[in-house]
Amino acid sequence: MVLAVIEMRKWRTTVIPHMEAAHLVTSGIFKRSRNPIYLGDAFVLLGLMFRFDAPLALPILPNFVWIIEKRFIVAEESRLRTKFGVAFHRYTQTTRRWV
Repeated sequence: MVLAVIEMRKWRTTVIPHMEAAHLVTSGIFKRSRNPIYLGDAFVLLGLMFRFDAPLALPILPNFVWIIEKRFIVAEESRLRTKFGVAFHRYTQTTRRWV
């Protein structure tokens, strides 16, 4: 998550969901995942489940991922597709949404 924020700051673009990106960031950690911050959030949630010995909470994780995808990622990708066109399409062909 920190690597993603550093990379986005380097390119002087926003890390805030639903705001327009100034640049399409495809370098650094974004070469591995189109959504490293959300992926980090999912790992934090998973880590908390293990830390607090709450295996019954594991079904929360796929629901969390689904909600993040529907609530944030789809809209963000739509804005990026509109703004960056072919460059974003190429990026989606070489970098997966999650891992």
